[in-house]
Amino acid sequence: MQMNIQDVKNYLPHRYPFLLIDRVLELEVGKSIVALKNVTYNEPQFIGHFPEQPIMPGVLIIEALAQATGILAFKSEVGKPIDGQIYMLVGVDKVRFKQMVEPGDQLRLEAEVTTIKSGIWKFKCRAIVDEKVVTTAELMCTQKSS
Repeated sequence: MQMNIQDVKNYLPHRYPFLLIDRVLELEVGKSIVALKNVTYNEPQFIGHFPEQPIMPGVLIIEALAQATGILAFKSEVGKPIDGQIYMLVGVDKVRFKQMVEPGDQLRLEAEVTTIKSGIWKFKCRAIVDEKVVTTAELMCTQKSS
């Protein structure tokens, strides 16, 4: 299942400059997701991180992966968010940053469900640029209502 940016906005409450998913390439309900984040020079973080050699902050790579897991969890559990429902990041483990991500790169964000227990979803995630793994992590999220 694929999703364009309009579809993505139906599942995530984030908006510019914090919406970090541009497209979903693949989604298998209850199992996995592959999404894209196009990294562009005009994003606000590059003004200060670092002006002479812009590098995407690692925490934003993790956030992009977390947003992908939120879409997968919604599509798998409730179908579509009801007003006030969101998936919150509740844990990050085993993070490794293996390569810098720069403007012009396209992040391929992959997440696979490893367990669902007591409403906590756990995912094995990785971010890839040009077929090279740049980040790996295990993320956990759970549904919250406002």
